[in-house]
Amino acid sequence: MTSGQTYPTFVTYRAVRKAMQESSPNFTHLDAHGNAQMVDVTDKDITEREARAEAYVRMQPETLRMIEQGGHKKGDVLAVARIAGIQAAKKCSDLIPLCHPLMLTKVNVDFEIDRNADCIRIVSLCKLAGRTGVEMEALTAASVAALTLYDMCKAVDRGMVIDNLRLLEKIGGKSGHWQRADAT
Repeated sequence: MTSGQTYPTFVTYRAVRKAMQESSPNFTHLDAHGNAQMVDVTDKDITEREARAEAYVRMQPETLRMIEQGGHKKGDVLAVARIAGIQAAKKCSDLIPLCHPLMLTKVNVDFEIDRNADCIRIVSLCKLAGRTGVEMEALTAASVAALTLYDMCKAVDRGMVIDNLRLLEKIGGKSGHWQRADAT
């Protein structure tokens, strides 16, 4: 670039950052100058908190049958994905920079096989008694379980699709109970 020209991506980043500061002062992970910060939860009450999330893995019918019948040469695919999801929830703060390390008291990862849609629905649940919510832990558990299913089955079905990762429900804390309208 010649002297006096600016980099468009830098200008775009600065414009977005400024717009975020001006229009959304409620981003708790940003300080007054728009810099990333870990939220101080010291003064928050300790309450019971819970979150559920889901993700879907869509695949070929043969792949789903193999998983369901336990015929995969790598072993019990769902058991491995369940353990991966649980472990991921416990390691969430290592993966997502501004998440607080939490003492989770419960993590569940369950699977629902849908033969009509050729997919597996993953539902995660995280709980604790603490000062901050467990939404990110639930989302991380569901996503890593989905990634593990993909990893274990990619040799037989590279066309699998992971989609619809989303929070279903959160309970506890100052904001109380929230549930997605179409959550099941």
